[in-house]
Amino acid sequence: MKAMFIAYNQAYNEEIVQTLQDLGQRGFTRWEDIEGRGHFNGQPRLGSHAWPELNHGILAVMPDEKVAPVLEALKVKDEAAPDLGLRAFVWNVETYY
Repeated sequence: MKAMFIAYNQAYNEEIVQTLQDLGQRGFTRWEDIEGRGHFNGQPRLGSHAWPELNHGILAVMPDEKVAPVLEALKVKDEAAPDLGLRAFVWNVETYY
C-alpha cells in the first residue's frame, strides 16, 4: 500500500477528486483552505490580501498498482496549467487496518 498526498490550487476544486474516482480510487481525505508555497517556482497561497489564493490537499491510501496511473493523470493536469500548482508525494504505508 502507498499513501499519496496531493497539494493543489483551489482552482482545481473537484477536478482532483474526479480524477481519483475516474481511476478507481474511492477513499481519500481532503483538507480545504490550506496555505503554502511551492518549492520550485510556486507563488504563495496564503489567503491574505497580498496572496489571496489557497490550496487544498488530499491524502489517499491506495494499492501500489494505482500509483502510476494517478501520478500520470496529475502530471497531465499540472503540465496543462503549470502556474496553478499541483504536486503529489508518495510514501509507503507500514500498517493498515
